[in-house]
Order: sequence, then C-alpha cells, then structure tokens
Amino acid sequence: MSPKASADRWATARQAQTLHEAHEAVGRLRPAPGADMAVWLEFYRRSAAVYAELAETDRGHHHEALYWAGREARMAEEIDSRIRSGARAD
Repeated sequence: MSPKASADRWATARQAQTLHEAHEAVGRLRPAPGADMAVWLEFYRRSAAVYAELAETDRGHHHEALYWAGREARMAEEIDSRIRSGARAD
C-alpha cells in the first residue's frame, strides 16, 4: 500500500464514531503477520491514537476505548523495545 493510501485509510479510521467502527477500520489496516517490526510499530501507535480519540467521542464506550488505546500503546512500546534491543521479528 502506498504511503498516501495508508494515510487516507488511517484518516478514515480516525473518523470512526463508534467503537465498532474503529475496530472495523483498524482491523482493515492490520499488517500481515510476517510484516517488519517497524510496520507493526507504526500500526500500534496509530491504532492507539484512533482509540484514544474515539474515547472522547463515543462516550458510551469511553472506558473500553481507553482500554484499547492503552493495549495498543503497550504493544507499540514492546515492539519499540525489541527494535532498540536488536531483536528479530518471529
């Protein structure tokens, strides 16, 4: 996927109005299982931002969206740590 197409798809994900819409949009952007760790890092960082933004608009799912934002941020931190330590993607 080109960088512009990827940016457009993330912009669409950020426009989600419900947790369900966010899950669907983020799920469509999920990298292939064997993707490079840098690709996964970007995915988790962007995904965390989508859920954090959504927590402010879908107030009925505020706490659940915050959970997902935190989960995705923790995944990004773990991958970032692995990249910095020189670990391989397995």
